[in-house]
Amino acid sequence: MAKINADKKLITEILERGVEKVYPVKNELEKKLLAGKVLRIYCGFDPSASSLHIGNAIALSKLSQFQRLGHKVIFLIGGFTGMIGDPTDKSAARKQLTREEVMSNATNFHQQAKAYLDFDGNNPAELRYNNEWHDKLSFKDLIELSANFTVQQMIQRDMFQKRLSEEKPIFLHEFLYPLAQAYDSVALDVDVEVGGNDQMFNMMCGRDLLKATKGKDKNVLTMKLLTDNDGKKMGKSEGNIVMLDENANDMYGKVMSWADGVLTSAFELCTNLPWDEVKSINSNIANGELSPRDAKMRLAWEITAINHGEKNANAAQDNFIKTIQNKEVPEDVEVKEVEPGEYKLIDLVSLLGLSSSRGEAKRVIEQGGVKVGPINGLTTIKDTQAEIKVVSNLIIQRGKRQFVKLLVK
Repeated sequence: MAKINADKKLITEILERGVEKVYPVKNELEKKLLAGKVLRIYCGFDPSASSLHIGNAIALSKLSQFQRLGHKVIFLIGGFTGMIGDPTDKSAARKQLTREEVMSNATNFHQQAKAYLDFDGNNPAELRYNNEWHDKLSFKDLIELSANFTVQQMIQRDMFQKRLSEEKPIFLHEFLYPLAQAYDSVALDVDVEVGGNDQMFNMMCGRDLLKATKGKDKNVLTMKLLTDNDGKKMGKSEGNIVMLDENANDMYGKVMSWADGVLTSAFELCTNLPWDEVKSINSNIANGELSPRDAKMRLAWEITAINHGEKNANAAQDNFIKTIQNKEVPEDVEVKEVEPGEYKLIDLVSLLGLSSSRGEAKRVIEQGGVKVGPINGLTTIKDTQAEIKVVSNLIIQRGKRQFVKLLVK
């Protein structure tokens, strides 16, 4: 078993960096960490999509910091809760998923988490699925557990109050989601739970249930969220999130497209840079010594390196400079074979897989998002019905980063 590191400076940094609040009070958890006792610390991830995203990575990074101190961290996949769907901040009930859909979505979660957590060695992270225990609960068990909460507790949540005022339905299973998540703390017998500050209610339910059933006091550590300039959470539904299954080029390019106002929190939340260096970078951004472009390139490199390694991060940065900043066509552009002849541009874009439908192809072309031409002479074409004569080495570009080179059969 790994030796516990109770270094006060490191502990202070862990409880400060990216942390919104520690419940019930920070110094209580600090004392436990300084005492050198091994703590069981977890965070749960519902497979509502087929990949984790950069917001999930914030919690993974915090788990990693605790793991490096020698504590036992648990990476929990919501094999059961993922089927219900967390109602937090939702104006309508989530679509319920089947077990098959949830487990299919979770296929790559473990591999993606390996970029942040060590699942081998002397202090391996533990991989668990909460359907292990939830599938075994009886209706009697559910009634007994639910007796620890009141309807008033659940209905006072902002999104439920909003739905009530708008006369939108609130389904009973949505009330049960916090109870299901709360029981994870009991089943895992944890000391600390980590999660975004939007998960505070669910995590505190776990604290209440653990205390009621086992007389154990759990600390809750809420993380700051990565937000845009308007303070809105960056996420899947907002369309501005970086998914961890994106290739290195796309990941680097996505980060480069973030608004300048995200930089300060992103260096704090999304990188493994030393805390003192993060403070220095953010100070230099604030006083103008570091330009937003240069800061963003450093940020994009750091995030890509965590998930794809330094070699791929270097290649992604070189590709970005060449294709975006210098507006060149990448050397490793994808090649696709097509039959010779003339094609309407909308048909060609669809055929090459540069759009998911003809409707999307039409919209992208009309908005000036498609260029056609030889490698050194790409031209924007906005006419969806424009006739394109297919010849070998003709380049079709969609957006800033998608290129296809044609090869006539």
